[in-house]
Amino acid sequence: MADILKAVMSHLPEGKISDAVYEGANIVLYTKDKDFFLNNNGIIKQVVDDIKKRVELRPDPAITLEQEEAERIIRQIIPQDAGIDQVIFDPQRSQVIIEAEKPGLAIGKQGALLREIRAQVLWVPHIRRKPAIKSQLIEDIRSVLYQNSDYRRKFLDRCGHRIYDGWRREKKNEWVRVSYLGSGRQVGRSCILLQTSESRVMLDCGINVAASGPDAYPMLEAPEFNILDLDAVIISHAHLDHSGFLPYLFKYGFKGPVYCTAPTRDVMALLQLDLIKIAKNDGRDPLFTSDDVKEMVKHTIIADYDEVTDITPDIRITMYNAGHILGSAMVHLHIGNGLHNLLYSADTKYGRTQLLEPAVTKFPRLETLMVEATYGGKDCILPPRLDQENHLKSIIKDTLRQGGKVLIPVLGTGRAQEVMVVLEQAMRTGQLEKIPVYIDGMVWDITAIHTAYPEYLKSTVRKQIFHKDQNPFLAENFSRVGSAKERKQVIEETGSCVILATSGMLVGGPSVEYLRNLAEYSKNAILFVSYQGEGSLGRRVQRGEREINFGNEVKPDITRLNLRIETIEGFTGHSGRRELMEFVHDCDPRPKKALINHGESSRCLDLASSIHKAYRIETIAPRNLEAIRLK
Repeated sequence: MADILKAVMSHLPEGKISDAVYEGANIVLYTKDKDFFLNNNGIIKQVVDDIKKRVELRPDPAITLEQEEAERIIRQIIPQDAGIDQVIFDPQRSQVIIEAEKPGLAIGKQGALLREIRAQVLWVPHIRRKPAIKSQLIEDIRSVLYQNSDYRRKFLDRCGHRIYDGWRREKKNEWVRVSYLGSGRQVGRSCILLQTSESRVMLDCGINVAASGPDAYPMLEAPEFNILDLDAVIISHAHLDHSGFLPYLFKYGFKGPVYCTAPTRDVMALLQLDLIKIAKNDGRDPLFTSDDVKEMVKHTIIADYDEVTDITPDIRITMYNAGHILGSAMVHLHIGNGLHNLLYSADTKYGRTQLLEPAVTKFPRLETLMVEATYGGKDCILPPRLDQENHLKSIIKDTLRQGGKVLIPVLGTGRAQEVMVVLEQAMRTGQLEKIPVYIDGMVWDITAIHTAYPEYLKSTVRKQIFHKDQNPFLAENFSRVGSAKERKQVIEETGSCVILATSGMLVGGPSVEYLRNLAEYSKNAILFVSYQGEGSLGRRVQRGEREINFGNEVKPDITRLNLRIETIEGFTGHSGRRELMEFVHDCDPRPKKALINHGESSRCLDLASSIHKAYRIETIAPRNLEAIRLK
């Protein structure tokens, strides 16, 4: 692959290309010839067919129309009914992003309007749906990317050179191994180092939100890990136990690429910024700063589902829907020229939910499967989903009848939106009376991100989002709580209501404040719909602790919990025991080896034993700091 650019150029007419660069694994050609840009008579398609890589032709920035005039023409071409909002130019890459309420009208019949825009302004247009809920974070992320457009172009080109002509080691004696720097027989701080004879890639980089001190962070002091050797990081999804430590790598000099889906990039940035805010509010020094989060965003490369992407000379990845949260992915790694195929399934949901389709089970090749065991024990049989939804409604009805408030601590992404959809549907169909539902913490911002990426959601929810009057997240009885003053009003002045607040494990955030103020009144209720990590306040309450110190040793604030306490397991975004076994059974092809991680020790061992007995697959439940040779 060292001469891939030369190979591409050899297919092209002389003098037509002004520059040829990499954008990660993609090859981008720039031309100053207007006619060649608009019609190259299939030459670029032939190049793609010959070299089997993505190749894109763009106009050289020198020939693009001035931005102000280009925007005027774009707004003239696209009909007013399309509802154009922002028009954002990326001058270094000759691209223009057009936000529209109705993308179909902006694209035109069979792309006619896009072709007209290309011809008249000589920019490459991309149409994006305007989010139903404005997201300041998405705008900030785009701002970071466009402000650093020149850096991004050089960075992506550097990544391409590493992929295509960056071999550092001899190819003889090829091997593959993984080292567990976190998530070995535990839930939290997922971090796995994949090493080959050529590459060093990290799978997730999370924290244990329920732990403190060194136990909260990945074991980067392991001899296998050297930040200077790290080629890339792949993030499966945005939850902090998978992404919360990532900016720390940039704080200490990592400048390589981070691969994830677009929703994962946006949501994890929001959660990481919130982590900084919580630390400051608690009087602690944050692990990293907002500048480190910006560095992370600058180095992120987006990968869509089912899109094959080279990330190093000998590793190619494909993201598949994991069914866990918005944008969550299972990562398929094709290593070497057919040397080994590994699936890092991360957190998966192999069952239908209100928001997402179930995890994918069909892959091109598969030798080793890495699978979670959060609910992997024999006793982790999740009840039917419909029964649990009815149970949730029943508890809410009982609490409202007594004039109480229902607190539902939620993860900002996933469970919160799932519960919102259930509540909206119940109130719309008359199963619940229409009562105020207050949304506190990051939930509203992350819900806005859900409306920005409807293509990642279940088709029924996607269709609802496309119509303002049917959007389940914009129900009239949903209200955002945006300040301490508003929170106080909900607690002291509001009557019966439902409160969705972060964090889901009661480890900081507004949910703890609500609990402290609602705890002493038996008419109130708290409903757990998320996994409660070992050591978290949520787990302690679940286990029966009824006197909680909301202060500290110097200034204790002991509160008696008299409110109703319920756990609804069926809302989890993780697969239950049956679903995990079905997932392994349905994997096509069936793996030869399974590594069991992301579960309490007994559950990892239990699931490993069951998979081995049922399917005659070699299974291992690694501990942290163990290294497993796969090939």
